[in-house]
Amino acid sequence: MYIHLGNEISVKKKNIVGIFDIENTTTGKNTSHLLEKATKEGRVVNVSYEMPKSFIVCMENGREIVYISQISVATLRKRADNRY
Repeated sequence: MYIHLGNEISVKKKNIVGIFDIENTTTGKNTSHLLEKATKEGRVVNVSYEMPKSFIVCMENGREIVYISQISVATLRKRADNRY
């Protein structure tokens, strides 16, 4: 099953490690470090042309990828739970 993250980007549900609220988590030291490192290593995919609301950490082919999305955590979780 695939989860739509925005702007025609979908990922396999089984590849999702976590879905995080960007506003509440980016103030933390560890989260900021994760996002900064992923950005420097070219592992961030911005699927949002609007204000980002969430980021999704996925493992794809043994590589960690971080997707930045305008879709809220609540909506993404509903999609993952097949309730949309």
